[in-house]
Amino acid sequence: MKFGKEFKAQMVPEWQEAYMDYHDLKNLLKELQRLHQKNQKSPTTSFRLQRKLTLVRAFSGLTQRQNQSTTPLPTDVEIEDSLMDSAEIGDSEHYSEYMSPIFKADEGEIELLYFKRLEEELNKVVQFYKSKVEEVMNEAALLNKQMDALIAFRVKVRSPQGFVDCSVEMAHLSLNVANSTQALSATTPSAARSNRRMDSISRNAIIGEEEGMISKIAESDNVRFTENKYVEKLKLTEKSSQDRKPNSIRVSRPAPLQVLEHVKMNNTLETPRSTITGCLNVPQTRDMNFTKENLEKVENQLKPAFIEFYNKLRLLKSYSFMNSLAFSKIMKKYDKITSKGASKAFLKKVDECYLGTSDKVTKLMERVEATFVKHFSNSNRRKGMKILRQKIKREKHRLTFTLGFFAGCAVSLLVSLILIIHTRDLVLLEFKQERTRYMQNMFPLYSLFGFVVLHLLMYAGNIYFWQKYRVNYSFIFGFKEGTQLGYRDVFFLSFGLSVLAQVSVLSNLDLEMDPKTKSYHAITELFPLALLVLVIALLVCPFNIIYRSSRFFFLACLFRCICAPLYKVTLPDFFLADQLTSQVQAFRSFEFFVCYYGWGDYRIRQNTCKTKDAYNAFFFIVAVVPYWCRFLQCLRRLFQEKDPMQGYNGLKYFSTIVAVCLRTAYGLNGGLVWRIAAIISSGIAAIFSTYWDLVFDWGLLQKHSQNAWLRDKLLIPYKSAYFGAMVLNVLLRLAWLQTVLNFKLPFLHTEALVTIVACLEIIRRGIWNFFRIENEHLNNVGKYRAFKSVPLPFNYDEDEEKDE
Repeated sequence: MKFGKEFKAQMVPEWQEAYMDYHDLKNLLKELQRLHQKNQKSPTTSFRLQRKLTLVRAFSGLTQRQNQSTTPLPTDVEIEDSLMDSAEIGDSEHYSEYMSPIFKADEGEIELLYFKRLEEELNKVVQFYKSKVEEVMNEAALLNKQMDALIAFRVKVRSPQGFVDCSVEMAHLSLNVANSTQALSATTPSAARSNRRMDSISRNAIIGEEEGMISKIAESDNVRFTENKYVEKLKLTEKSSQDRKPNSIRVSRPAPLQVLEHVKMNNTLETPRSTITGCLNVPQTRDMNFTKENLEKVENQLKPAFIEFYNKLRLLKSYSFMNSLAFSKIMKKYDKITSKGASKAFLKKVDECYLGTSDKVTKLMERVEATFVKHFSNSNRRKGMKILRQKIKREKHRLTFTLGFFAGCAVSLLVSLILIIHTRDLVLLEFKQERTRYMQNMFPLYSLFGFVVLHLLMYAGNIYFWQKYRVNYSFIFGFKEGTQLGYRDVFFLSFGLSVLAQVSVLSNLDLEMDPKTKSYHAITELFPLALLVLVIALLVCPFNIIYRSSRFFFLACLFRCICAPLYKVTLPDFFLADQLTSQVQAFRSFEFFVCYYGWGDYRIRQNTCKTKDAYNAFFFIVAVVPYWCRFLQCLRRLFQEKDPMQGYNGLKYFSTIVAVCLRTAYGLNGGLVWRIAAIISSGIAAIFSTYWDLVFDWGLLQKHSQNAWLRDKLLIPYKSAYFGAMVLNVLLRLAWLQTVLNFKLPFLHTEALVTIVACLEIIRRGIWNFFRIENEHLNNVGKYRAFKSVPLPFNYDEDEEKDE
């Protein structure tokens, strides 16, 4: 793989604008190479080559001498003089002055522009890196205060009196600290130790630094090592890794429990009770109860904070390395084209700038590793580093094979099902009693699985294109590292469910369409119910099979959607609620499941559900529930964020609720009045929703943007894709017209037509998903927001004063 592609692949997606613009500089070098090759060909040489060459001239070497350059290469002193400091470079005159002794006149403009851009990119990278280093140092100070409170909290829980009066226990604690330090040294790879060899002065400096860190940890745990013994022991680790036990332990003073006097507990857990008490302005007590349960809660809150902080440090270190490597690569390309050897001087400048000299990130990573291993993994370095450095999920061959197998089976079953339906004329207009019964009773049952499969296919397509255009969807949705589903995983689930559903349909057709008996067996009618029970059982299965973490994440988001106003609304929650609004027909099919099997209609295959008032009432409710949940989420965000746009968004969903109710009433009762009311309300809701989709959800239709009527930043290189998506969104939004205008096709049953309209809405939602997450990703890129904020368990008094 070429470095340009590797460089782009290793970028943090939200920081891509802060990286060195390697592609632009490479294009300048290509232009410089073209001019350089053009200048090497002199007019005299080209005229002589046009003459007819004899054998004597061809072998005499005269044709080669004209191309040999006699210009001597510039020395390092000339190159260093030509490379000015970025602070001294102000305009093109300064550039031309220091470039004139080396660069040719006709190539000077391109080289001038190249070095000017190079200096700008270096300054941009250094400034961004410096700002991020300052940011992580502030976060490290905050985490350090949290760890002080945690250690004091631990001491308070283990010793309620605030001091340890047992020397044996103190010796045991100190021995644990010593063992943890030795484990860190012993488990360090030999290659890493060999690469860190230094002279005695630097080694003593590091020993002093490590001594101060360990002594601080020891003091916080009521333990202090004798300095001389600890220093001698660290010096002996290079010679031997055995018999490493502390020789002298001194118990001197209690842990700094005074920290707890200035600390309060943060109630970071969002519960319905906390939401209700917050609305009623009930004062919340934040007194700390020193119990083991609270200690476990605090540790569980601090652990993800350290993991997120460590990941930020890793990406920041990768940012520094990749940009330094990019400057090295681009200067080597420049030397290869011009043969001037300017890379040595410029790369020396890169090494001497803040990007190359600062080692704060590396030292901070080592300290975070040591702290996390000791306090959160019981001094087990392997276990601690496994948690900190979570492995990237890799595709497995067996998944690809199984996916291909299920895809082939699904396509084969679909072809056979289409042939059987065409042979038996099941979807034609009702003119035979058997066909009518099947389309009114069995078809709505199986259409539920068809809606789910189609939605999964669209979601798999979304993931594929998000990955293709480097949209960090796992960060946007808040997936745990290594547990997010790839498009192959979602395709596997969709094709697997499709195979099960089609096998059930074919089995049902073959068993009940017996030409001899002409009777309906109850067992054949239970196939759809058995499949539904199987799907629900797999969804809530507590065992670690079939993507348990993703299933539980989905169930948690679904539960928060149902209890919408009582929980804080996050992007996964309202994104899932939007998906449910496109599955109204699936909810009605589920209602039909309950009625068909609950009232025993499956025994005689007769649909008596629509004659029951309870069924008709729930026919309204199940269609409104997704929109109502989304409406309540908007109200919660309006109350919490004080953003008026959430109020307008809530009005959009309320107008949709009114339109759905009126369309449902017209479908059940008929009448001209209901029809006019349904058309008017649906038209208003469609216009409102379409405008909101294009302008706010997708961020398009910006009149003064760089891309006409789109937005300034686009991930898809083809603008026609955005215009096509807008047109499709408008057309598919009008699918509700089939309900109020009573479109009928002579070759389709009414139930089949309703199913097709519902599938069009799912397709529209799949298109909406891609551009909605793309817009969210670009917002994160604009704010350089690449990490989620993790709530911390403790709050100091001075922090509250700053907030006030």
